[in-house]
Amino acid sequence: MAALRLLSVWTLLLTVTVCDGWLFDGFAARRHSESDEVALWPLPQKFQTSVDAFRLSSASFQIVHAKESTAGPSCSLLQNAFRRYYSYIFGNGRKHGKNLENVFDADLAELQVQITSADPECDGYPSLKSDESYQLEVNQPTAVLKAASVWGALRGLETFSQLVYEDDYGGQNINKTSISDFPRFAHRGILLDSSRHYLPLKVILANLEAMAMNKFNVFHWHIVDDQSFPFQSRTFPDLSHKGAYHPYTHVYTPADVKMVIEFARMRGIRVLAEFDSPGHTFSWGKGQTGLLTPCFSGSSPSGTFGPVNPILNSTYDFMTRFFKEVSTVFPDAYIHLGGDEVDFSCWKSNPDIQKFMDQQGFGQDYRKLESYYIQRLLDIVSTTNKGYMVWQEVFDNGVKLKADTQIHVWKEKPPYQDEMARITAAGFQTLLSSPWYLNRISYGQDWLGIYKADPQNFNGTAEQKKLVIGGEACLWGEYVDATNLTPRLWPRASAVGERLWSDENVKDVGSAYDRLVKHRCRMVRRGIPAEPLYIGFCPHEYSGN
Repeated sequence: MAALRLLSVWTLLLTVTVCDGWLFDGFAARRHSESDEVALWPLPQKFQTSVDAFRLSSASFQIVHAKESTAGPSCSLLQNAFRRYYSYIFGNGRKHGKNLENVFDADLAELQVQITSADPECDGYPSLKSDESYQLEVNQPTAVLKAASVWGALRGLETFSQLVYEDDYGGQNINKTSISDFPRFAHRGILLDSSRHYLPLKVILANLEAMAMNKFNVFHWHIVDDQSFPFQSRTFPDLSHKGAYHPYTHVYTPADVKMVIEFARMRGIRVLAEFDSPGHTFSWGKGQTGLLTPCFSGSSPSGTFGPVNPILNSTYDFMTRFFKEVSTVFPDAYIHLGGDEVDFSCWKSNPDIQKFMDQQGFGQDYRKLESYYIQRLLDIVSTTNKGYMVWQEVFDNGVKLKADTQIHVWKEKPPYQDEMARITAAGFQTLLSSPWYLNRISYGQDWLGIYKADPQNFNGTAEQKKLVIGGEACLWGEYVDATNLTPRLWPRASAVGERLWSDENVKDVGSAYDRLVKHRCRMVRRGIPAEPLYIGFCPHEYSGN
């Protein structure tokens, strides 16, 4: 408590010593003025603002396509975004107590959005190579948002909406501002687990909305696991019919999946599906006879089953047909194939597996058998023209990988920094999740440790650091369902969002706390039940908004 009071005093001293006007260039600063109501999250790369404030009126303000833009009214993605952000700025139940819109003339008439590239990508899907940069100039009477693609425009619209603040009389204001912004990392993800507990569509969609607010761009959908198989396959309908918690109410139909993908696309978010094998597949076996390995007790079958059976041709026939379907359902260029936590005990007990091991010269090294399976699976997925992502065990066990394989680091021991160094030294792209398992909770402000972790914090060359594509916050579902997922995830995941977007020198936890408290209130105001960081309240709680 004493430390917090000292931090508050130190922040106050900073507040009163900052000169008029300031430049943010990878660092955060504050000043006491009306613009103190603004708390951008994540912090832009370059941000210049002043105390000059302009009024906005819901009756006259509009978001429009600039005449020079290569994307016009036919770009439904932007048209949808314009309506959404207009609602964020003027809607959400805000009450203009003194109806100032009828008293004052508006100072800012419109926000013009200009897409500059020949291909604005209105009908496309975001990818690892998408350009999310933008420039935003807020000045009277017109604000201008420029971006090469629609994906950058979406990020700029979010920033613009965060710049708007409500004054003491209920009026909407925005300060004169200049921003040049782009993400530090190309892959900024959230993993949700819909197997341990089924997640209703409304929960997934609400968290996609929250992801867009925090400038995340990858929804890692850990859609199936040991516990249940809610993905409804057209090719193998028994997988969900027999493997889901309920064959009709706890499944994601093709229409459901299509809805999630499109909802995410409209917010510049990729949907990265994970189908993990050969472990984590108990639910698969309920609907696909012969897929899993029969376990033995002595010389007799025990009646239980282990990982996918890697020695049968039927296994690979199934995988070929299944991933052909998956590759057509999910448009992203990558599929996550898992490959983690394979329990070898069942394989060791099976006499047919042992015989196969001898024939292949594997000895008693069951990592070689796992690698044999993974290698064949990777070859299958390659025929679908998809890239693949795998958990770190696949690399650790020496599987031969394509050069563009993305390796996902999740273990804490040995130190993840050492793993990142080894993977990048081998020339592979990697992303980090080890310090961002948000299913792990503790009393107090654990967002601080989350905020301080950095994917490039390891011993390596500059070239190695470039191979780090970003990271993901993971919320595994053992103790999470629709009742508690969103407040457990937010705003803790927001700390990961700023780490992956903002300049590497944005490390001031005092500034971060001040902005994150306000950003959390912003999320609550938009209908996202993000949990509080500490003692306090949100201004809209007493204003009736």
